[in-house]
Amino acid sequence: MDQTQHSTKTTEAQPSRAEKTRHCDGFKIFLAALSFSYVCKALAGIIMKSSITQIERRFDISSSTSGLIDGGFEIGNLLVIVFVSYFGSQLHRPKLIGIGCFTMGFGSIMTAMPHFFMGYYRYSSENDINSLSNSTLICLANQTTSLIGASPEIVGKGCEKGSKSHMWIYVLMGNILRGIGETPITPLGISYIDDFAKEGHSSMYLGILNTVAMIGPLIGFTMSSVFARMYVDIGFVDLSNIRITPKDARWVGAWWLSFMVSGLLSIISSIPFFFLPQIPKTTQKERKNSASLNVFKTDEEKNNKTNLTKQEKKAPVSMMGFLRSLKSILTNHLYVIFVTLTLLQISSFIGSFTYIFKFVEQQFGQSASEANFALGVITLPTMATGMFLGGYIVTKFKLTLVGIAKFAFFTSSVAYVFQLLYFSQICENKPFAGLTLTYDGMNSVDSHIDVPLSYCNSDCSCDKNQWEPICGKNGVTYISPCLAGCKYFSGDKNHSNTVFYECSCIRDSGFQNSNHSAHLGECPRDKCKTNYYFYMTFQVFTSFFIALGSTSLILILIKTVHPELKSLAMGFHSLVIRALGGILAPVYFGALIDRTCVKWSVTSCGARGACRAYNSQAFGTIYLGLATSLKTPALILYVVLIYSMKKKYERQDSKTLENGGKVTDEAIPELLNKNGYHSVPSGGPYTETPL
Repeated sequence: MDQTQHSTKTTEAQPSRAEKTRHCDGFKIFLAALSFSYVCKALAGIIMKSSITQIERRFDISSSTSGLIDGGFEIGNLLVIVFVSYFGSQLHRPKLIGIGCFTMGFGSIMTAMPHFFMGYYRYSSENDINSLSNSTLICLANQTTSLIGASPEIVGKGCEKGSKSHMWIYVLMGNILRGIGETPITPLGISYIDDFAKEGHSSMYLGILNTVAMIGPLIGFTMSSVFARMYVDIGFVDLSNIRITPKDARWVGAWWLSFMVSGLLSIISSIPFFFLPQIPKTTQKERKNSASLNVFKTDEEKNNKTNLTKQEKKAPVSMMGFLRSLKSILTNHLYVIFVTLTLLQISSFIGSFTYIFKFVEQQFGQSASEANFALGVITLPTMATGMFLGGYIVTKFKLTLVGIAKFAFFTSSVAYVFQLLYFSQICENKPFAGLTLTYDGMNSVDSHIDVPLSYCNSDCSCDKNQWEPICGKNGVTYISPCLAGCKYFSGDKNHSNTVFYECSCIRDSGFQNSNHSAHLGECPRDKCKTNYYFYMTFQVFTSFFIALGSTSLILILIKTVHPELKSLAMGFHSLVIRALGGILAPVYFGALIDRTCVKWSVTSCGARGACRAYNSQAFGTIYLGLATSLKTPALILYVVLIYSMKKKYERQDSKTLENGGKVTDEAIPELLNKNGYHSVPSGGPYTETPL
């Protein structure tokens, strides 16, 4: 009797000692390390999106190519997601996450590496040819093309350097590596927490992870904004000789610094994982304690547990069971409708977000730094608030599955209305002589291709490929001082305070002032400032309502399939979204945006480079129109989904979230037949599972 009491006291004392050591055990360290890795992966994602414009200009590539680079992350993710999903739980999860973080960091650093091998950035032909005469900037009647062009030897050398622009492939490879490295962090991290967290604490830890992860985008937007103000070759060149400003179409900020910082942080975040055990020490102790308590369990309980374990082990291994499960979700019309509508919605979001910084720059005349800062300050707090409030509303009002679908439809519809309001903020085309206006600045042109010279600059022998925009006193931007008919200038042409005088095209534009001068740089878009403020206001509401419905999407996904098929349903959904949304959306958005370009740069090899100027109206219409056209059928599918749910769940509409887990947990063993395969009727979800 005394011995029994002593053993009972011992078993009660051991858990209490384990409780005290939990604060410094491997699980807590794992949670802290995983939180840091979440910050790093969110940081890296934001940096890539906010650097797209800078990468285009640095490597002289089109938007469709930069979209392919952006989609490289998803390509890398898809390459290893099957391996991670199948073998991840059987391997040393902390070390696998550590390898992923290290690979993610190495990929970010690899993305920045071309900066160190390409030489200094040349934003104009004058940078390439040191002996270029000042006279080629201005209009001279006797000027010949030999003064304008470069010798074949110089062109050859420049072309040789320009060929290094193919190094954008290394940026793509770096982003693919980042995608490979990011893959194990979320699934293995969440499964590790779910396996070893205290009972009932998993959801709290996941909430902490997602909250802490918001620090990543906050740092990313701030960092991108700061580095975008710095010149790309900062620390290597004399900045006093750089005449372009951050608002110039040729400006490239220090994009590589962001990737270097992000990569180093990711590598640092990988270190703790290599020193963590496969199973936390506290959990090992608790397992020993539970083993000693098993003496009091009945033989019947042990047999039931053993049989269930055998079934669980046998079911995943069977290919027939997998095919039946896959057939079940693909013949589930509710699931198929939902996958289709979320593909349309998320494709619209990914494509829009990839080029939103370019849109703000081109449409409202904001610099990359200003666009990054403004969008970061606005979108992050509103989206965080929306996500929290969305989950609270679903729980507070105990919405049924149909209710959640209606709530998601409502939030999507409101966001759609605000997105339609963007169209009213599209700015008029910038007055640009030779692109949107004739060279005398008097009339608009039907096409920007081969606009004929005017009598004011026909005798100047100008090079139309030269891009040195100036802003005339008449408010019109000219491609170069020569094409504006300017006769001479004052000041150092290497500085932005250079002023050009006696510009005949400005004089002939109907400008009455006797001061026919111009200064370096494009004319500001002052008339569009009001549109910009309205756009940012609408952006706040759009971001809020998109985030408000995000929690509902996850709930609909997991509640329209059988409980034991949730992992497969989420995996297949992720596969479709990544392949058809994450990879393709940036490419076709970029390809359509390229069609609105009115002035391309010309590389030293004579090939087409990055876009210098866009048709503002066409850019806005295509960018917003494509995003809206993807969301329109998604809203229609929402109506179809709700109707189908009502038809199938007429008797379940009154059920609430109060008893959500009980029926599900009890039903799982019954859904496995004697062979271990999933016994699932093809075509419908598990209707006994209330929310």
